[in-house]
Amino acid sequence: MLLLQACKTPESSLVLPGEAPKPVKNIIFLIGDGMGLPQISAALYSNGNILNLEQFPVIGFHKPYSASGIITDSAAGATAFACGIKTYNGSIGMSVDTLPCYSIMEELKDRGYATGLIASSTIVHATPAAFVAHQPIRVFYEAIAADFLKADVDLIIGGGKRYFDRREEDGRDLYKELKQKGYTVSDYYKEEFPAILPPPKHPFVYFTADKHPLTKAAGRDYLPDATNLAVSFLPRRSDKGFFLMVEGSQIDWGGHSNDGNLVVEEMLDFDQAVKEALRFARKNGETLVVVTGDHESGGLAINPGSEMNNLQLAFTTNGHTAAMVPVFAYGPWAELFSGIYENTEIYYKMKQALGIADTAISSVK
Repeated sequence: MLLLQACKTPESSLVLPGEAPKPVKNIIFLIGDGMGLPQISAALYSNGNILNLEQFPVIGFHKPYSASGIITDSAAGATAFACGIKTYNGSIGMSVDTLPCYSIMEELKDRGYATGLIASSTIVHATPAAFVAHQPIRVFYEAIAADFLKADVDLIIGGGKRYFDRREEDGRDLYKELKQKGYTVSDYYKEEFPAILPPPKHPFVYFTADKHPLTKAAGRDYLPDATNLAVSFLPRRSDKGFFLMVEGSQIDWGGHSNDGNLVVEEMLDFDQAVKEALRFARKNGETLVVVTGDHESGGLAINPGSEMNNLQLAFTTNGHTAAMVPVFAYGPWAELFSGIYENTEIYYKMKQALGIADTAISSVK
């Protein structure tokens, strides 16, 4: 605790010994897919030695292995965060026995909180899907899209429009069904990402691409703006509070393709979304911000010969690695996230910060 006191800043919101903090009202959970320490370091040194991630007063590490082995994938990693269980690679919101798990987002929705999902991939990709869908294999994209209609998420922003309105398996028009459920629905073809706040009377969906959105370098620019929109929109949807998950999806793709420039560009874009989350949390005072990755991708190294803003990057694999992943926390109850722990503990720590006992109040829909 002395160490925490030594690094405490006026806005860190760490709790002094003997204090009993009240539960947080909101959680903003940001996941950099494929983001390990090397990716963070590469972005930092490519950006004049500055990142918004540096402003977090509490840092820990999680152990990302899955039930399949020491190397996880994004589906198992996100299910660990969402449900607090280790499962097999490829599982979306299901246990090793292929039983659906009750995610933190589903539970909070049932408790009256507003919920939101934002991704720079398709919205039915592994990480966002694990918070609201329950499928045995991550590539069941159309089935995952159908699960979204059961989840009643208040705000959804990401790609994958084709899995809603041009389905091959059942012919349903989920785009139309979302409207029938009361959603305000729009997409990249109809209008550019909304610069004004959608009316809070209705839940909101915006599809940013037919399938996967562009890379940041190719023109995608919505992730920070979507985060800013969400933290304005969600409080108007519920007085109780909100849970928002934001994924910087394509950091991972830079690791898989061994493209150092892509890693850095996507990391810096994700860091701007982190900035928006911090801006809201500082002003609000009742919000916990947690940032982590599901795993490291590419075995990235910053090699000799590197200079500030001119890095020599190399990779050891085009897959994932088993390296522990950093966790950053800001706001009330942030100190829970210091130390080294299982990735599943992030679920329990977030629930503890919310003041919710670990007992489900209903079964999965």
